[in-house]
Amino acid sequence: MFDKRYFKSARFQIPVINVGNLSVGGTGKSPHVAYLVALLQQQCKVGALSRGYGRKTREYHIAQMDSTAEQVGDEPLMLKLKYPNTQVVVGIDRLQTIPRMIADAPDLDVIILDDAFQHRSVRAGLSILLTDYSNLFTEDYLLPAGRLRERRKGYHRADIIVVTKCPESIDNTERERIIKQLKPFAYQHVYFSSIRYGSLYPLFNFGQENAWRYENYIENGQQFYRLVRNEIKLKDNCLLVTGIANAAPLEKELRSSFKQVYAQHYADHHHFDDHDLEVIRTAHNDIGAENCMIVTTEKDAVRLLKFRDWFTRNNIQVYCQPIEVKFVGEDAANFNADVQKYVTHDLNIYKPVPEEESTFDNILE
Repeated sequence: MFDKRYFKSARFQIPVINVGNLSVGGTGKSPHVAYLVALLQQQCKVGALSRGYGRKTREYHIAQMDSTAEQVGDEPLMLKLKYPNTQVVVGIDRLQTIPRMIADAPDLDVIILDDAFQHRSVRAGLSILLTDYSNLFTEDYLLPAGRLRERRKGYHRADIIVVTKCPESIDNTERERIIKQLKPFAYQHVYFSSIRYGSLYPLFNFGQENAWRYENYIENGQQFYRLVRNEIKLKDNCLLVTGIANAAPLEKELRSSFKQVYAQHYADHHHFDDHDLEVIRTAHNDIGAENCMIVTTEKDAVRLLKFRDWFTRNNIQVYCQPIEVKFVGEDAANFNADVQKYVTHDLNIYKPVPEEESTFDNILE
């Protein structure tokens, strides 16, 4: 693995992981980037670099906790809010942005490139290619006939191929069929991941559902107390408001919890405005506000935050649906080990430490 022979490009004195795809979107890139951040942040100082799609600025920008989606883009802001200790940066030209990023945070141990598989001027040490289980790149076509933004043969640049959005029940026969179809090279590892949906939580802080309570629990024979949020009681119906590339899997998930799911779809990275709010409110009322919950993704939620006063004033709550990655079977341990092996290798080169102080003694499993 990690054998780069296919193009001339700049390599930086820091481990660089590239996460991307051959298609125009919808492979679950954001939750996989978040998975890598969560995996590495306990032992490393992690940086994430994104182009910041959908933002209204073009200059280099370091995401802060009070940044807006207009400044840095929805996905970078979502990542920053979930992982405050991560340096999240947006910049158009990765080749120029990375040195500035390192200069602003000299203690960085690893950089994750978000959606830079086609950005060949930067030589990532580890390239991870994502492909959707329901639409493998081997079955897709170049735009405009399909959703590929480069030819299928581009997959040879990947060190790891992750088949995303798989059913958790996928068996070995199906895995072998897909691997045979992908035709990985000897240096490429193929893994399978699925989407895990967490519990809904309210976006805005008003109402009893945001109240916290003490809960007692027993651990090793001792009684402890912890703060937990009051459980949310689901209503019969749901109005799904999304501006993402592919909302079909989420709709399917919500149908298992609600009697009826209505959807208000917008383009990917859509910036909501006052007119959209009125459309959402009208749809909510038409369905029956007293028995309908407005649900959105965390990625969409960061673009709705600026309308906090409007939602509070109109007593309209929005619920966020967290989405996480779960690798199938033993793939989690093997994928983590691959990432650990690469980062450890490059850190030993660029930031050598005594062997007894290995960075990854207790890497997240």
